[in-house]
Amino acid sequence: MTSEITLFVNPTAGRGRGARAAQPAASALRAAGFSVRTVLGEDAADALVRARAAVEAGTGALIAVGGDGMANLALRAVAGTRTPLGLVAVGTGNDFARALGLPVREPAAAGRMIADALKCERIRDIDLGQVGDRWFGTVLASGFDSRVNDRGNRMRRPAGRLKYDLAMLAELAAFRPLAYRIRLDDGEVREIEATLVAVGNGSSYGGGMRICPGADPTDGMFDITVVGDCSRTTLLRVFPRVYRGTHVDHPKVTVLRAARVEIAAEDVTGYADGEPLGPLPLTARCVRGGVRVVGP
Repeated sequence: MTSEITLFVNPTAGRGRGARAAQPAASALRAAGFSVRTVLGEDAADALVRARAAVEAGTGALIAVGGDGMANLALRAVAGTRTPLGLVAVGTGNDFARALGLPVREPAAAGRMIADALKCERIRDIDLGQVGDRWFGTVLASGFDSRVNDRGNRMRRPAGRLKYDLAMLAELAAFRPLAYRIRLDDGEVREIEATLVAVGNGSSYGGGMRICPGADPTDGMFDITVVGDCSRTTLLRVFPRVYRGTHVDHPKVTVLRAARVEIAAEDVTGYADGEPLGPLPLTARCVRGGVRVVGP
């Protein structure tokens, strides 16, 4: 492996933590003997072009510095290639880094771990979700959770997690279960009433909410969590349990497994790794070994 690696930096991640994290991460990598090149961009599209150019030029690894959005953008540069991906997780959610057992909001420690893993060739293949030409490492959300994202993204204040907590309360007041059509692999179309359908390659989203607690990104399958037609009262009781992953024991919650899932519902946007994919219907497939990752 070449000793030249690329830092892919989102300077605005985590209210500026991305910019501050790049330096200690780069210092740790250089101290281990790596030559580090930093890639920024004028916007997400420009940054992706630059990251893909680095991959095509043969960089030894692409190290994303930021949150889940930056990790998702980096996946678009490395998925399907032999270039390994490392994460210096300093965003708000950092669920992909948690799934890989990497340090969160400790850029120097992450840099040292990545350097050691690259030297010892601790690189493994994990699965990815794919929707059209888009990739995701954690969870595809649709329903109540994605509508909270919609509302939160429209809100200018407050900043950070509080914005999404307020968005959740606002959506809860108006929410009604949705009519879904779901097809797993080559099975029959199922018509169900549900509060949300989450397709998990990884176990968590939203900064540690273990919506698909049994998901394993190395088994070639999605875990699909279906929260049924809950009342507001039931949803308020069940939702806090998502942080422990015990919501799956509730009778209104069903966990399915498939390598391919088609989801359709009216007026619902799909989000993957916290980033909007577009309106349903969407088809997601689990791509075994879709990316190489640097890990502990």
